Amino acid sequence: MSGNITFTMIKPDAVKAGHIGDILARINNAGFKIIAMKYTKLSAEKAGEFYAVHKERPFYGELVDFMSSGPIVAAVLEKDNAVADFRKLIGATNPAEAAEGTIRALYAKSIGENAVHGADSDENAKIEASFHFAGTDMHR
Repeated sequence: MSGNITFTMIKPDAVKAGHIGDILARINNAGFKIIAMKYTKLSAEKAGEFYAVHKERPFYGELVDFMSSGPIVAAVLEKDNAVADFRKLIGATNPAEAAEGTIRALYAKSIGENAVHGADSDENAKIEASFHFAGTDMHR
């Protein structure tokens, strides 16, 4: 059964480019309810911890450096079938392959600077949301 929350981050490239408002509007217009949100900056240590699943991958160091390079917007979103619907909204990791009108097609620069993070499973959505927010920070 599909869950009703997902986790996202608006990444440093999209924050720096001034796309926070446009991205949040697209999220709201797609029927997601924001139940937790914060504007913050990840330390290299916290970025490394968040992306630990990729530690053995060749791009890990570059990913940690990028994600700690500037502020992000972290958010927990609520909607039926949240993970799948959000992944459809954001589009493919490679913006060149992302469907027209998706967030990554509109705002991403490259595979590495792809504007937004989206949880890839219901289980990871809960883990990632808990990494950034206490249960008392989420308001339904």
